[in-house]
Amino acid sequence: MAHRTEFRDLIGRLLLASEGPYAGAAYCVALAKFGSAADAELLSAYLDHYLLRPDLDYDQAVVLGTLLYLDEILGSEYTTRFLGPGGPWDPWLEVRAVAALDPQHCRQAVQQLCDFVDESAEAFVSLDCGS
Repeated sequence: MAHRTEFRDLIGRLLLASEGPYAGAAYCVALAKFGSAADAELLSAYLDHYLLRPDLDYDQAVVLGTLLYLDEILGSEYTTRFLGPGGPWDPWLEVRAVAALDPQHCRQAVQQLCDFVDESAEAFVSLDCGS
């Protein structure tokens, strides 16, 4: 991950426009690795839009996990309004028939993806491709 934060807004737009499942995981990892409040705002915008659409099961879980991951890193509480009493997460899950999906498992999955990216980057840096 080259921390090319100049692509942050584009990644946020692509995430919001993905309109399909599984496209957002790579975008989420990029935003998680950038690791700023601006990234948390982009993820929050996604959840604001897609948690209000119980008919759509896209990347809500990985986005929430990424936001939890960023909350931990930043010491912030972006997820509170989504997970707290009256928040949109539980009603969205009820429609999904997966009401037992634990948001912390989503955060752990994002942590594992970020760790994989870090390990992969280290492996490529350690390769001596010039010889």
